[in-house]
Amino acid sequence: MSETPQARPAQTLAEAYDALLSRWPETRLEPSLDRIAAFCELLGDPQRSAPVVHLTGTNGKTSTARMVDDLLRASGLRTGRFTSPHVESVTERISIDGEPLDDDAFVRVFNDVAPYTHLVDADAEHPLSFFETVVGMAFAAFADAPVDALVLEVGMGGSWDATNVADADVAVVLPISLDHQQYLGDTVVDIAREKAGIVKPGSVLVSAAQPTDVAAVLADRVAEVGATAVVEDVDFGVVHRLPAVGGQEVTLRGLHATYAELFMPLYGEHQARNAAVAVAAVESLLGRALDDELVREVVAGLTSPGRLEIVRRSPTVVLDAAHNRAGAAATAAAIADSFTFSPLIGVVSVMADKDVEGVLGELEPHLAHVIATRASTERAMDAETLADQAREIFGDTRVSVAERLPEAIDQAAALAEAGEAFGDALGSGAVLVTGSVVTVGEARALLARRGGRRPEQEREEES
Repeated sequence: MSETPQARPAQTLAEAYDALLSRWPETRLEPSLDRIAAFCELLGDPQRSAPVVHLTGTNGKTSTARMVDDLLRASGLRTGRFTSPHVESVTERISIDGEPLDDDAFVRVFNDVAPYTHLVDADAEHPLSFFETVVGMAFAAFADAPVDALVLEVGMGGSWDATNVADADVAVVLPISLDHQQYLGDTVVDIAREKAGIVKPGSVLVSAAQPTDVAAVLADRVAEVGATAVVEDVDFGVVHRLPAVGGQEVTLRGLHATYAELFMPLYGEHQARNAAVAVAAVESLLGRALDDELVREVVAGLTSPGRLEIVRRSPTVVLDAAHNRAGAAATAAAIADSFTFSPLIGVVSVMADKDVEGVLGELEPHLAHVIATRASTERAMDAETLADQAREIFGDTRVSVAERLPEAIDQAAALAEAGEAFGDALGSGAVLVTGSVVTVGEARALLARRGGRRPEQEREEES
C-alpha cells in the first residue's frame, strides 16, 4: 500500500505542475488499468460522458488528433481533446473546444481531483502516476464542460495506457513502427498487439496503411472483439497530392465523399495521410459525409505545432519533433518534397533511450552540418556522446558540439546565413531543430522570447 502526503491546494500552475512531477514519471509504466479505473470511478466515470475517438500509433497521433478535433468542432460538436506530450506547457494536454485550458482552469481542475488521488494512492501498491493523474484531470474537465465528443491520444502503447479506461467508438491506429521497444516489445508485431488494445467491442477501427504483419494483428483484434474496420488505401485515402507554396494541395477520398483540391498549410505526404485518416474517423463517428466547404475551411486552417513548423525567417528555422527512425524518415521525405534549403543545418538533441543512429541516418542526406546539443532534461543524451555517434554517420568535419540549446541555435543560424561557406552563393540556408519533443518545445519558447514571429503572425500582418 502506498502513501502520499495530503498537500495544500495549488495556488499557481507552477505549484500544480510540481505536484504532478512529484508523482511517478510518465515513462515509468506498470501494466494495469486498476489505478486509473479506481480514480475515474471516484470522479464519477467522466470518461463515459461522451462518444470517444481514441488514437494510437507510432507517429502522427497529435497532428491527427488536432485534425479530428477541428473537423468535429466545425461540424457543430463541442470537443474535449487530450494529447501528450506537451510542446511548451502542460496545459496544452487538455483542450476544450480547441483551446488549451488556461493556467487558472488547469489549477482548478488539479485541485478538484487532488483529494481523490490521495484516496487511490492509499489503496494501491503504487501511487497514481503523473500521466494517470493528468488523464483523470482531462476526463473531469471534459465532463464538467460538458463536451459532445472526446478526442484522446494514447500516451504510449494502447492496452495498458491510462486513456484506455475509455471505450472507443472510433479507434484510430496511425502507422506502427519500432519505438519504445523497452516497454512495448521488440518487433512491430508485438507493438501492434499492444496498440490494438484500444479497439473495443462495437468500435470502428480506422487504420492507416500498415505493414502486412501489423495489418494481420489489427484484423485479428477486430474479429476477436466484434468491431468493424476501414483501412487507408482500400476504403479511404489520399487521391492526389501536390506540394505548394506554404504547404500542399490534396484531394482526399473519405468513406462517404471525396474532398477535392484542398489547400493544407502543413508539409509532407505523412500529413496528407494523417488528414485522410482524420476525415475517415470523423465520418465514422458521425456516420455521414462532411460538408465539402467545411472540410475545405478546416484543412486550410490546420496547424501542428512543432511538426515541420517554421518559426523564424532570415534564416528560416524549422522545428520538427522527429524522435524515432520512422519520424525522421517522414521529416526527411518532407524536406526533399517541400523545401530547397541549402545549406540545411541540424540542431539535434535526443533522449538517451532512442534510436540515435536511425534518426541521424535518415537525416544525413539532407543536412550539411549537425550541431549536437542537449535539452534541459535528465533523459537527454549528453552532447558529446551524441556528437560521437553523429561523427560515425556524418564524418568529423560535419559535426559540432554546443552544450546548451541556445548556443546551438545561434551557431546553426550563423552557419545557415553563411551559405557560401558550403558552396551556396545564394545563401538560402536554414536550421532544422529536431530529435525530441522536449528539444522542439524549448527551441519554440526560446525563439518566441527572442521575438521570432510565427508564420500565423506574419500572415496577420500581411493581411
